[in-house]
This record gives sequence, C-alpha cells and structure tokens, in this order.
Amino acid sequence: MNNTTKYVGLDVSKENIAVAVADEGRSKPRYIGMISYSVQSIRKLMNKLGKPEQLHVCYEAGPTGYGLYRLLNSMDIECEVVAPSLIPNKPGNRIKTDKRDALKLASLHRAGELTSIYVPTKEGEALRDLIRAREAIKEDGKRAKQRVTKLLLRNEVSEPLGTTKWSAKYWKWLDSYHFEYAAVEVAFREYVQQLKEHQQQVKILEEEIEKQSIDSIHAPTIQALMTLPGVALITATSLAAEIGSFERFPTAEHFMAYNGLVPSESSSGATRKQGEITKTGNQHIRRLLIESSWAYRYKPAVKGDLKKEP
Repeated sequence: MNNTTKYVGLDVSKENIAVAVADEGRSKPRYIGMISYSVQSIRKLMNKLGKPEQLHVCYEAGPTGYGLYRLLNSMDIECEVVAPSLIPNKPGNRIKTDKRDALKLASLHRAGELTSIYVPTKEGEALRDLIRAREAIKEDGKRAKQRVTKLLLRNEVSEPLGTTKWSAKYWKWLDSYHFEYAAVEVAFREYVQQLKEHQQQVKILEEEIEKQSIDSIHAPTIQALMTLPGVALITATSLAAEIGSFERFPTAEHFMAYNGLVPSESSSGATRKQGEITKTGNQHIRRLLIESSWAYRYKPAVKGDLKKEP
C-alpha cells in the first residue's frame, strides 16, 4: 500500500495551496488541507505524501505561472499544468471552493480526464513576456488614438484636406493645433503625449525583439520563419515565443488543431456537418497565422529593410 501511486490535485492561489490526494483505484479522493505557497512548505508536503516516483501532481494554469511546476520537477516529481477551460464540469454544480477544486483535480487526474498544456522554458517564457508586453502596449496605443480622434470629432475639428491620418504631416498638424478653451487644450495635449509615450515604448520593445531574434535560443527558428511570405520580424518572433518547439506536433494537422484552425463538426450517422473553425487553443498564435496567411494572396514584394540589404 505504501507504494501506491498517488494523484495530487493542487488548487493554487497567490499565498496558499489547497491539497487533495486520490489514491490509485476507485476510492474517494481525500482532502489534505491548506498550505502556504512557499518552497519550504511544498517540499515538506511532498516528502510527507510519499516518494517522488509515487506522486503525480497537477494544478491549473493561472497567474502564478510555472514556478511550482519547475520546483516539483527539480524534486523529480511528475507534474502537469492543466488547461482550466478544458476541465470537465458537472451541470448544475454551483458551489466552488478551493477544497472542492483540489478534490476535483485529484479525481480527474487519476481518471486521465485532464488536458495538460505546454510549459515553456525559462528563456522561452522571458521572450513571450517581451512579445506580449509589445502587444499590450500596441492595444493601449490604439485606444489612445481613439481618444484623440474622438475628442477632435466632438469639437468638430477636422484635419486639413489631403492629410492622411497618423502620417508625418498629420502629426505636425496635431502639434500645431490649439483649442480655444484651456480645459480642452490640456486634455488634448495629454492625450497626444500619452500616444507619443506608447510609440516610444513600442520602439524600445521592438529594438529588444530584434536583438533576441539574433542572440536568443529561438534565433534559428525565428530566422527560418522569416523566409516565409507574410512573416517578418515581429510575427516570426511571436510565433517562436508562443509555440516554443514545432517538434511537439507530429503533423501539420495536429498543429492546426492545436491552434483552433480546423473546422468544427457536428456529425451523426450518415450526416456530416462542418462549421466555422473551432477557435480553441492559443489565440495569439491563431491571430498571427490568420494575418500572415493573407499575404499569400499577393505576389511577394521586396521593400523596406529587405530592399536596403545588399
């Protein structure tokens, strides 16, 4: 009995971890209790539960990241980080507590009903943080542009004829325009300054992304992806950071299914009905692939930095 495999479910929060264990077989999982989220407490708990080869641990992916996964791996304990959106739920279950979540994870892990996610390396996670920081600031920049244009619209101000929005000429006009009332003028200047700061932040991040495309462990993959039409520096680096390793996918079909780019299906008997794409998996990868695929409609053009190269 002492050598029985134990399936450990952890409900992880910022400061505490709820722990439940399901022994091999059909017995009900048991709740162990709550421990603090610290290295010392986690090591003490695992030593108490059993030998490393007996333990199969799982917890949901979340804001606490992969530190716990890497700690357990360093202790030679098998650990899986599971996708929260793919955890089976019973209809009508309206009570959710840390204890119940831990017990459910332990039970489903024993049954093999959980779907684990890919855990990136520390270097890969760092590159992904860089890419997502740029993406977040770009989104903030879009909202900042909308604030500027909506303020101009509310005050019935239009750019000069022949001026393209956000061109060099348009920026020059924004810097030179002044409102009659000081209150509106101050608000307008702050909006414009905020937008300029976002652009400067994006520039700093893109400079670092360019360095990473040459020096990081993902550099060979990034350079290879950039040979494809529609895939330039940002897209190539983003794909490399989000995917990690293409070797995880035995075929292209597996890769497309992983990113939700295969048709949904509702078939029964002789009837087969396919619908829109499933949209499951990593939405960052899916968006990048869809945007890049549009480039294949056009003849490749050599321009910009590519044209400048000898």
